[in-house]
Amino acid sequence: MPSTTAATPLEIYRQMQRAVLREDGPTLLPAELLADDVVVETPFSPPGARRFEGRAAWLEFYASRPLPFRFEAFRELSTLATAEPEVLVVEYELTGTVTTTGLPGTAAFIAVLRVRDGKIALWREYQDLPAISRALSLRPEDLSRSPR
Repeated sequence: MPSTTAATPLEIYRQMQRAVLREDGPTLLPAELLADDVVVETPFSPPGARRFEGRAAWLEFYASRPLPFRFEAFRELSTLATAEPEVLVVEYELTGTVTTTGLPGTAAFIAVLRVRDGKIALWREYQDLPAISRALSLRPEDLSRSPR
């Protein structure tokens, strides 16, 4: 009988990178990678968007708030294995276009990823909220006023 090996945290992270850049509907955390009891935490997010318990809760929240970005680049800054084989710590930068204005934006992130049996059991992400807020609040005329 052939043995099956569950995907490692690094392999799951690589799948996430590809999912973010998909042109046919990018997604931050694809449903097929999430454990049924996944916990998604974004401690710096506004209240009401900081913690989701379970795949259904995350997907419901995510579906109700379409991303106002089209991501074009996923730049990996650092990927650190930990003493726990299920856990990976990643630092990355996403660059894209704000779909409501057509303007570019970039933000940095640090995340802790725990994978159990080839599925994401925990995704805790710390976001550069000032960069995200700036990107979302810029208007095309703001660019003509800023020094280059």
